Amino acid sequence: MLKVAITGGIGSGKSVVCRVFEKLGIPVFDADEVAKQLINNNKTIKEKLSELFGSDVYHKNGGIRRKYFAEIIFNDKIALAKVNELIHPAVFSEFNRWAEIQNSPYVIQESAIIFENGHSDRFDKIITVSAPLQLKIERCMLRDGISKEKVLERMKNQLSDAIKVKQSDYVIVNDNKEMILPQIVDIHNRLI
Repeated sequence: MLKVAITGGIGSGKSVVCRVFEKLGIPVFDADEVAKQLINNNKTIKEKLSELFGSDVYHKNGGIRRKYFAEIIFNDKIALAKVNELIHPAVFSEFNRWAEIQNSPYVIQESAIIFENGHSDRFDKIITVSAPLQLKIERCMLRDGISKEKVLERMKNQLSDAIKVKQSDYVIVNDNKEMILPQIVDIHNRLI
């Protein structure tokens, strides 16, 4: 079974593309969602994050203080690197366990930072979802209810589409002009 990564910067439309692959019967693993679950529920990870950033990083009920945590990691590259070193191996272990029980010609992991975290070699194929910068900014502002400045801060922690495209096996252009469905079906047919 092939392991395929879908990546792209924030606001590129990875989730929309993944929903189409799911409609085609392909299992999709949402790395960001699993990371959130681990941050909120994994005792070891919670202890390490509290050691790194203080007990204030979690609410009294045990859930992460998302805005507080985001402010820390998106404004401090060293803090972000420490979090990534802690979280990404655990997420990838979960992905491998999950992939073993799937029954399809390939599985997909959706993750924004495959190249940034040095994990591209863990996949057989990589698909990048690309979109114009302004469109990505608008999508993020609308989806997350944050300012343009906050979106740009987060984008600083990701490689540009141009760099990701060069390192990818396939590219899906999600610019609200080209239809994405034919692009996805073409890639799906190549993968099966």
